[in-house]
This record gives sequence, structure tokens and C-alpha cells, in this order.
Amino acid sequence: MMKSIHLERLLLSACLMINVNAFSQSVQGWPHAITEEERNHIERVGFAPATSRGIETPPPFDNIRTAAEWEEVEALTISWTSFPCIQKQIVAGAQTECLVIVFADDPSEAESYLTGNSCGGPLSLENVQIVETEYNTIWIRDYGAHTVYGSWNDDRVLVDWLYNRPRPEDDAIPDVLAETMGIDLYSTTAEPTDLMNTGGNWMSDGFGTAFASELVLDENDGGSTWWTDFPDHTEAEIDGIMSDFHGTETFIKMPNLPFDGIHHIDMHMKLLDESTLLVAEYPAGVADGPQIDANMEYVLSNFTTRWGTPFDVIRIPSPPEQGNGGGYPDQNGWYLTYTNSVFVNNTILLPTYYTEYDTTALRIYSELLPGYNVVGIDCDNNGQAIISQSGAIHCITHSVGVEDPLMISHLPLPDTEDSANAYAVESYISHRSGIAAASMQWATNSAGPWNPVNMSPVDGSDSDWTADIPAQAEGTTVYYYIEAEATSGKVGARPMPAPAGWWSFEVGAITSIAENNGGVHFPAAFPNPASAITCVPLELDASCSGTLSLFNAWGQRMDVLHQGQFPAGQSKHFFHAQPHAAGAYVILLELEGRGAWSQRIMIQ
Repeated sequence: MMKSIHLERLLLSACLMINVNAFSQSVQGWPHAITEEERNHIERVGFAPATSRGIETPPPFDNIRTAAEWEEVEALTISWTSFPCIQKQIVAGAQTECLVIVFADDPSEAESYLTGNSCGGPLSLENVQIVETEYNTIWIRDYGAHTVYGSWNDDRVLVDWLYNRPRPEDDAIPDVLAETMGIDLYSTTAEPTDLMNTGGNWMSDGFGTAFASELVLDENDGGSTWWTDFPDHTEAEIDGIMSDFHGTETFIKMPNLPFDGIHHIDMHMKLLDESTLLVAEYPAGVADGPQIDANMEYVLSNFTTRWGTPFDVIRIPSPPEQGNGGGYPDQNGWYLTYTNSVFVNNTILLPTYYTEYDTTALRIYSELLPGYNVVGIDCDNNGQAIISQSGAIHCITHSVGVEDPLMISHLPLPDTEDSANAYAVESYISHRSGIAAASMQWATNSAGPWNPVNMSPVDGSDSDWTADIPAQAEGTTVYYYIEAEATSGKVGARPMPAPAGWWSFEVGAITSIAENNGGVHFPAAFPNPASAITCVPLELDASCSGTLSLFNAWGQRMDVLHQGQFPAGQSKHFFHAQPHAAGAYVILLELEGRGAWSQRIMIQ
């Protein structure tokens, strides 16, 4: 069912190629955003977007899912233009992990640079495939295709959306990739399943939850630009298209950031695994910091991981830009980001900028992802300031998942006070051929020796497995990882670099509640005054039932923030202040058999 590049697309490209290429050579590549110069050029030359591409109906499979970025990849793709030194470093960091496909309009030029002495010296092309084709820009994340499995972990296909830029050669790259790798390409180009989106504004957890900014709503609301008409869909229709083509069950859309001109979430957040969000952090009140904080509170208040637990949000500082007059995005600085990284199996390619800030970012990545090879690539301070064009490493790469993924998914164990009972390690393990065996390895030293424990299926399940780590003395740090072998013989581990990579937890006394109040700590809600998403923290010494409510000044209950069981330990509860009238309110916590606590909050 494989389709080649459409004849009309080839004819269009042939008509535009000379003019487009001539314009491309006049600048250092087209940036993410459409410049006035590009607009003027296209208006002179003309532009007619392709009306069809690939297979325009949803993939005809049951149980569709989209691969997460940390899953095993077969290939990493780049378009060779504009920033050769940065791209050479990407090839160098990725070629030991997977096939690197380099799209090039001049293969000899790309090969000469890769094998030459510039930018770190010659590279071997043993695991590099250079494909001759035309394109307009370097931003392949936005116009590339996404790996989708038609039957959960089988029937690999590619899915491509309507591109939100008038760049015809870019738009044809998914066709070229599909033909190069022999993979069917599906596309959301035909009504009623036409959908406009970009890859930098999309992240999947691999289990049916996806993240985006509200740009996906803005560009599918039936509006128009100077070059095209947007698809016209309700949010429910967008969710339905994503479900049909990507298996998305929960599509989380966050408000756009005011200083991020392209509104792509990869500029300020990254999913490190199924439960961990790495999120940019600015100094208090700076740039997009307040909106990022509110967005994360929105996520935590409304959504959970695949295990039903809150997402673990880890903050990573966003540095000020130094080469453009300095400052943050609200001070005319470039939008520097450490979340615009890319997984390439056991390696992480990370954008870097200035040593005094990079060391912190490298440390955070190394601590969060032990065992991974973290490779920093300068995106601002080396004479090739790609970040000045609103993009970095994630923006200029796109991966293709393996044909037969061995899925291992696990919610890492938290620190515990329990030194008397074994610690159950539960994992989801799946392969298209079935699972022959699985084991959990644990140690009290990250260097080993490792103690293997065979995992057993849970209640006859073919995908849920468990094993116990024996109880450990207080003060012990426990390290562990999971291995599995498919019936086909394929083997894999999670974390992927194991045993160099691992999860860990500590056994010992957990810090006591700062303000006891009989085992109840009810800190002040924030922000106060409140105008948008508002956080109400709580900490309990033991789980109990109760109700958390918002009352107005006349004693009327305006909102129930939580009703039912409150967990032991720390928890956070949220409400949106905007629907409520300005004024004074009371947040009331009522716990069955324990009492009631209250605090005042102003809504503005």
C-alpha cells in the first residue's frame, strides 16, 4: 500500500526549485517563523500547497499508539543545511546509536563536510545514509513524520500532519522518508480528518497521553493566513483525529506562552519518561515563567500519569542570552532552552550555550538519567547561533522508532521509611512475539554487584510482571533495573543503558511535617491574590477522608476542590480562580474524625 511521491508535488517542486533555492542561499536558512523576506519571495514566486499526501484515511488497525521519544529508535533524520557544524556533531553523537539519515540536496557537499577536518575532524559514514532530495529548511521536527504502531507494538507506520508553513520541499520530506525506509505513510490532509500541527508542538508518553500548546486549536479553527485556510474543527474533532491516527486518549493542551513566538512546547518542556516532566524555570516574574508555572499547575490539577499518579515536575533553569544584548525573552534575548534535547537510544543530545549555565543543565540531565551519554552541542556561542532562529537540537532532528519495540514501562519506587518489608517492583512488559522471561536486578551500590530476581506475571497477565527487592536497613540506597527477553529472542532493558543506568530509592526516615497541627500541615495557597490556576498544598501524616472547599464571604460553597480520600504525605490540589468574582474567599479543609482547618485567599 506504499505510495510514492505524488506527481503533482514533483511538478510543483520542479517549478519552484530554482527560485526557492536561490532565495535560500541568500540567507542562512529560513527560520522557524516566516520572515517578511520569505513572504515577499513566496508572493512573487507563488505557492500552491499539496492537497494530498500518502494514505489519507486513518491507519486500519486496532489499538494504535504513538511511540514516545525515549523508546528505541532505528533512525535519526536531519536535513543538511544552514548549520553544518551543529549537524555534524549530531551525526557524531547519533551514529553509534542508530542509523542517521541525512537529507541533502548536494550529497557530495554533505559527505565532504562530514568526512573532512572541520568541526571535530573526520567522521566515518558507516552508519550514515545520505539521501538526495530537495527541502527548504533545517526544521525537520516540524515537517517530519511520526512513528505510530498500528497494533500497539506492531504494524509500524508513519503519520504526517498538514504543515503550517508554505514550504513545499519541506512538506515532501515525509514522502521521501517513507519511500527510503519502505514504511507506509498516512497523512491528515483530507477532510474530514485534515489537521494542521507541527512536531515541535507534540509529545507522547507512548501510552495514549499527548501534550501540546493551544497552537493546535488556533491553527484548526477555520481561520486563514496570507497563504492558506486553516482546517475548521472543534476541539472534540481534533481529539478524534488524534485518536484515529495516533491512538491518543488524553490530549493535554496548554495555553500558549506570551514570549515564545512559535508556541512549540519543546522550547520549554520535555517528557523524560512516562511520569517525569522536565520544565524550564525562569527567575520569579520573568518572561514566560508565570505562564509556565500556571500551565504546570493546570496539568497537575487535571491529569495523571498512566499509573494514576501525579506527574513529577522537575525544573531546569533557562539562562539569559548574552550575544544579542543580553537578557531573557522579555528583554530582547533569544529563547534559550535546555529542554530542546533529543533521545537517541542510550545518548541524549543537549543544546548548550554558555559554560556558567551549561554545567547546571548537564548535571540535572546526568542526575535524572544516569547511565545515558549526555552530549552537549553549542547552539549559540560558537559562531553558529541556531537558537537565534527559535530552535535547537530537537527542532532539527526527527527519529523513526524500531519495527519491533520491546516495551518496558515502570513507575520508579519512591523513598520509603519501611525497613521491614520487601519492595514490590511492578512493570509493564510487552513485545509483539510475547515475553519469554523478565528479571529485575538490584544492588546497594550503583556499580554492583547486581542481584537478579526473576519476575513473574501478575494474575496470569501477559504484560504485567512483578518481583520483590528484599527489605533493607535504614540508611540504604537501593539501585535497580529491569531486563526482558521476547519470545523472538529480542532483549532489552529499562532504563535503556542498564546496568550503567538505573532507578534508585532510599530507605530511611522521611523528613517530618514542618508544622504538625496533629499530623496536618495546611500551608498557604498560592498565588495569593489568585487570578488563574491556584495551588492548595496539603501534607498529612496518614491517609484519611475529607473535603476541600472554596467558600465566598457569605459562607456559600462555591467549589469543591477535592472530596474523598486524601493521601498520606504531600499532595497538591488546584482550582481556577478566573470564573469566580473578585473578592475575599475561604478555603476550608474538613477531615473526617480529625477536625477542620481554614485559610483566607483573595481573588482578583
